[in-house]
Amino acid sequence: MTELQASGLRLENPQAGAAARKGGAGPTDHKAVTVEGHTVMVPVHSDAARASPFLARAPDARGISVLERNGLAVGRVEFPRQPRFYRLQTLDGIPYSKIAQLHGADVLATTVLQTCIRYGRRSTSCQFCAIGESLKEGRTINRKTPEQLAEVARAAVLLDGVKHMVMTTGTPNFTDRGAEILCESAFAVKAAVDLPIQAQCEPPDDPAWFERLKDAGVDALGMHLEAVTPEVRQRIMPGKASVTVPEYLQAFEDAVRVFGRGQVSTYILAGLGDSDAAILAMCERLIALGVYPFVVPFVPVGGTPLEQHPSPGAAAMRGLLAPLGRMLVEGGLKSADIKAGCGKCGACSSLSAYERGAAEVRTHAG
Repeated sequence: MTELQASGLRLENPQAGAAARKGGAGPTDHKAVTVEGHTVMVPVHSDAARASPFLARAPDARGISVLERNGLAVGRVEFPRQPRFYRLQTLDGIPYSKIAQLHGADVLATTVLQTCIRYGRRSTSCQFCAIGESLKEGRTINRKTPEQLAEVARAAVLLDGVKHMVMTTGTPNFTDRGAEILCESAFAVKAAVDLPIQAQCEPPDDPAWFERLKDAGVDALGMHLEAVTPEVRQRIMPGKASVTVPEYLQAFEDAVRVFGRGQVSTYILAGLGDSDAAILAMCERLIALGVYPFVVPFVPVGGTPLEQHPSPGAAAMRGLLAPLGRMLVEGGLKSADIKAGCGKCGACSSLSAYERGAAEVRTHAG
């Protein structure tokens, strides 16, 4: 899984399974692939993927594809089928797929607000972000209303067995930073269907928003550092870096008091310039606070300033994720215990496999 995510995947039949996500927020330019029972998001549109040694042959009648590496069969993979709820649309004619998407095998994900106050200006925009691309190309709508989200969430649960939901947002302002619209959205979804929800936003200016989010029905919270050292943060995301690492750490502490240990998480992108030592040192601090550090390999997205920036190789990711898996086990944090969200899904990183491996070693040693 680590090697597939680092190298990407060529497809003999690009139409196999659910469509790949190209542009936008979340795991863009990726396709969900099930490997030995584990669904992972694998790059299929990047330059690295086009030169990948891995090729998935056209699937058979059961949807199983032979996976080749440099022309030799090395295993079998499966592509999740197109969700049934994608066939539906709202009363005013908006396809459900423009309101929310299936991520991984059983996660519903939406970007509630597809614009960001930081996006589009080199002086403030995150250099890896493509939040505006899918909107520009008409693959989504800007503002998903609470009513639309509730309608789609209910259909996704009934038709496709969705187990949890991720709500992220572009940053609309410099005060609540999206918490208010996430409250409205979560409240509507929970009124329609019993579905665990992770909300994702920048740290709001007032920690009272954490209680409001929980009261609205949010079960888990993601606040994403992306990079851990000030110099990398300033270079890669000059606007978002104005919310400093100490401010994030304080927000994490406040949020854990509300949501509980292990129910607050953060994305960290490996390969942007932070050293392994810096990432692991930050992860150690986060785990001590009760925050799950979801470390994923950076994958460049076309049309962004970092589209030519290389992804970290498989060996580099193994060197980072193996010790992190041990740290998580020692700290008592497990992805399986997260109620909802990216860490629970785990498809954007092979971290959970290292976590499980470390747990097995510890069990046998004990």
